[in-house]
Amino acid sequence: MSTRKLVSSGSDFEKVMGYSRAVVQGDWCFVSGTTGYDYATMTMPESVADQARNCFKTISAVLEDEGFSLSDAVRVQYTIIDAALLDDLVPALGEFMSDIRPAATMVVADLIKPEMKIEIEITAFRG
Repeated sequence: MSTRKLVSSGSDFEKVMGYSRAVVQGDWCFVSGTTGYDYATMTMPESVADQARNCFKTISAVLEDEGFSLSDAVRVQYTIIDAALLDDLVPALGEFMSDIRPAATMVVADLIKPEMKIEIEITAFRG
């Protein structure tokens, strides 16, 4: 039986809302939906591409802290607020995922704050 580890970013919001930044279960790591904040400065870039880059930096750091890497990604879900953002977004996604090429889904939906244009969720497997 594998051990379940809850990974926290230290945000009080995680406890209040009842979620973890990531959950590691055996050889799997499930990273929660991640938005494009630069957590060093607590700012949000205007461009969807820069927001995506920040998402991947945050996700990569979580994965690496738990002994995974972005190259272990087997599943990704992108949530964007407007399909019209796709042309600006695609090059940034390719920077991080073109060699990894996990199974992917893209959804258009509102996000919880108006400055958020994208949220990225990743599942990684290292087995």
